[in-house]
Formats: sequence, C-alpha cells, structure tokens
Amino acid sequence: MKTLFLLLCVAANLFGAGHEGGSSTDELLWKIVNFAILAGGLGYLIGKHAPAFFRNRSQAIQKSIQEAAAIKAQAEARAAEIERRIGQLDVEISSLRQAAALEMQREAERIRADTSLAIEKLRKQAEQEVASAAKAARMELKTFFARLTVQQAAQEVQKRMTPDLQARLVDRFAAEIESGRTRPEVH
Repeated sequence: MKTLFLLLCVAANLFGAGHEGGSSTDELLWKIVNFAILAGGLGYLIGKHAPAFFRNRSQAIQKSIQEAAAIKAQAEARAAEIERRIGQLDVEISSLRQAAALEMQREAERIRADTSLAIEKLRKQAEQEVASAAKAARMELKTFFARLTVQQAAQEVQKRMTPDLQARLVDRFAAEIESGRTRPEVH
C-alpha cells in the first residue's frame, strides 16, 4: 500500500512538472493521466480490500439471518406450545374440577366418619352418665326407703310402746347386764 502511494506521488510529480508552460490539451491530457493513475490506485486498493470486507460483511449478515431464523423457530415453537396448552385448557379445567370433586367427596366422607365417631363417643358417654345417674338414683332410693322403713318402724314401736312394756324391757336389759351378757337377744 505504501508502495502504491509512493508510485502515485512520483507519477503526479513527473507528469505535473511539465504542464506549467503547455497548452490546454496537454493540461487535459495530464489531468486524464493523473485521474487514470488515481483511479487505478483506488481500484487496486478497493480490489485488494473490498472482497475481504464484503465477504466479512456477507458472513455477518448470514450469521444474523441464521440467528434470526433460530429465534423465529424458537418463538414459533413457544407459540405452538402455548396454542397446544390453550387447546388442552378445557381438558385441564375438567380434570381439575374432577380432582376437586373427588377431594370434596373424600373430605365429606372423612367428616362423616369423624362425626360418626364423635356421635358414638357422645352416645357411650351419655350411656355411662345415664347408668351412673341410675345407680346414684337407686342408691338414693334405697337410702330413702331405708329411712322411711326405719321411721315407720320407729312409729310402730312408739305406737306399741306402753309404759308397762317399757319398764319390762328396762328390767330385762338390766338383768342381762348383771348376768354378763351385754347384748340382748332378739326373739
């Protein structure tokens, strides 16, 4: 490149030095020659560097096109997947509804079972409380009847007790104490 530049400079000096005193045709000729040298030098430089530049630019464009095609393919694949999912959305919703209904049914069965157990526990507890209350009532009733019987017996004894019978009982008790028996025998 430096060589070409030097050649151009030398040629311009050689051809440019003779045109000072010449005619306008010579001057035109020199301008054409200068232009031809300049155009040839530029053509040479362009011919030497342009193919590499255009090849690199072409490769970059091709690479960009390939990347864009890959991105487009990915976008189309995602769009197809989304459309497929949207198409299956009714099926998924139906499946979710069925799963929810099944879960609700299981929960209802579990609640029924828990309720049955709780009712059974309450029933047994109530039975125990009723049995306990019945036992306490029987005991209270027995106690009441025992008191009533004792009261009636005491009233009967008081009705039959006369001062003469009372004196005989006291004498008999005293005699038993003297004889060494402390308990009277009931006849």
